Amino acid sequence: MIRAIVTDIEGTTSSLSFVKDVLFPYARAHIAEFVQSHADDPEVRRLLADVSAEVGRPLDAAQTLAQLLEWIDQDKKVTPLKALQGLIWDEGYRQGAFTGHVYEDAERNLKAWHACGLHLYIYSSGSVHAQKLLFSHTEYGDLTPWFSGYFDTRIGGKREVDSYRHIAEELRIPPENLLFLSDIKEELDAAKEAGFNTIWLVREGKPDPEAEHEQVQDFDQIEIVFSNDL
Repeated sequence: MIRAIVTDIEGTTSSLSFVKDVLFPYARAHIAEFVQSHADDPEVRRLLADVSAEVGRPLDAAQTLAQLLEWIDQDKKVTPLKALQGLIWDEGYRQGAFTGHVYEDAERNLKAWHACGLHLYIYSSGSVHAQKLLFSHTEYGDLTPWFSGYFDTRIGGKREVDSYRHIAEELRIPPENLLFLSDIKEELDAAKEAGFNTIWLVREGKPDPEAEHEQVQDFDQIEIVFSNDL
């Protein structure tokens, strides 16, 4: 019986192209200006210091910016970069530069699952702040009231088995009562090894009945036997 659902964002609830073609380019284009204009912000100063800590040596302002741009171009899942991107996207959302994309089938089913008493959680490489921004600025309105919590790389990498064990421990729900949704096989492999139920979103192409994880094309094809006895 499923008691809670943990879902990925990119390629799962939301279009991969929205993240790759809208959010990432926006952050890259504005990061230099953002860092300079917020140089006295304690949170930004801390994150810039974390960049030096991540590479293991002191960096000056120019070197720090260069490192951040390199990580963006390499699509690195580095915590200080993800946190800074979230702050930049915050300004973009508030200025109306874009709205958070959520697939219609995902919005409809998340709403129904929440109404049925299932607890919903997000686990994404993007910072918790960025996750909340996306779901609070969708074309359907603010969806954040549906979610009971959020996880990012601070809990661990998404391809690491221990990350899912830590999530189960934090939720105080046995792994066998948790369902993880993702479009990435390696993430699903790690979750499955930790004891989670898994479903593989294949939004482009035809599901393979022989795949190691159950595959579906969209949220409408997900069938859940659940319990709201929490």
